[in-house]
Amino acid sequence: MLAGMDQSAHHRPAQGHAGLRRGRRSIAGHVYLVTFVTRDRRPLFSDPVIAHDMARAITDKRLWYRSRLMAWVLMPDHWHGLIELGATETLPVCVQRLKANTSRSFRVGRQHDGVWAPGFHDRALRSSDDLRVAARYVIANPLRAGLVDEIGKYPYWDAVWLGNECLADRS
Repeated sequence: MLAGMDQSAHHRPAQGHAGLRRGRRSIAGHVYLVTFVTRDRRPLFSDPVIAHDMARAITDKRLWYRSRLMAWVLMPDHWHGLIELGATETLPVCVQRLKANTSRSFRVGRQHDGVWAPGFHDRALRSSDDLRVAARYVIANPLRAGLVDEIGKYPYWDAVWLGNECLADRS
């Protein structure tokens, strides 16, 4: 668990993914740490072609409407992101739009029974200190998972502090 996170916005699920919604609040201007997983935790994004396509779909500026994706990482079987919620948007709508856009991207030329598992986990951040801690947590995921020994070697992440350009397109 990340220190300093607002625990009132995150709770243990009552039963299945439906329990994740209980107590969820969407507050414009707040930053949320969001995590969701692939269906059956399949490592779909171990394939570099698929991961690259998904990274491009994630960073499509039209997708974010009034919200802002501040940092994100695409792991083989899940996604983490820091989302600053825009005016008039709710977090569930923002996440649903992201899942739908990436699912459409995945479907092109592939048969599948769904990319993402239902639901998502979220935590509201309370301060700029929390934001820095959470950004480091998100970006360091490939290191902790042993996928790379330097974060610069992992292409499927980005942060607004780097210019909001998809790293997968830099290679």
